[in-house]
Amino acid sequence: MSAPLASATRGVTRVLLLADAPVLRRGLVSMVNETAGMQSVGTPGELRRALTLVETARPDAVVVEMGAGRAATLNVVRDLRRRFPRVAVVALATSEDPAVVNEAVAAGVRGYLMLNTSPTLLGWAILAARAGRTVVDPQIRRVEPAAAPAGKPLTPEVPLTRREQDVLDELLQGQSNRQIGRNLFISEDTVKSHVKAILRKLGARDRAHAVSLVLSSRGSASCTCGAHAAAPAPAEV
Repeated sequence: MSAPLASATRGVTRVLLLADAPVLRRGLVSMVNETAGMQSVGTPGELRRALTLVETARPDAVVVEMGAGRAATLNVVRDLRRRFPRVAVVALATSEDPAVVNEAVAAGVRGYLMLNTSPTLLGWAILAARAGRTVVDPQIRRVEPAAAPAGKPLTPEVPLTRREQDVLDELLQGQSNRQIGRNLFISEDTVKSHVKAILRKLGARDRAHAVSLVLSSRGSASCTCGAHAAAPAPAEV
């Protein structure tokens, strides 16, 4: 990976967690560390420490709580994006106000989720943000349904096999090759072969890109990748 802040451990997404309440920080650490392929690398309790810790911890993504001190938080997000443009920022918020969502996105937030989000949605949002996508919690309606843009159809020229669809479902849940093999009762080498086939058929650069392609196509009736039986995904902006 060419990004200057790329993970030292190949395949692991390093996540910095920025939240005020200790109980929230502990909960986020557990959510991230229990998600396959992700690792918490710091939990600064003060906004002013965020930039320094990003420089030393070298995360791939920052998850930031956006509560009462929204203005100060967004100023930190702007500084992060200006100094570390490769670091993806995902916000956990309490407001469903479309104006607040738009303000956060304009500041550089690439994932906007509610504080009661699930570990799966948080993992998806982090992967999508790293892949350059902007996603919003499905609980939030930013536009009227009639005005919502349709997702780009995901129709591989060569359809995925049933087993490849099974593997893709596991990728969407953030599972490692080893865990996918255990879940599907196949060898890790076989999983790797299926992943390579999936990336080739979807035209994806890597696993994160494949996940983001599926996320962006959700809601499109034309999508035939076979991955839509999984849990609901965040809405793409």
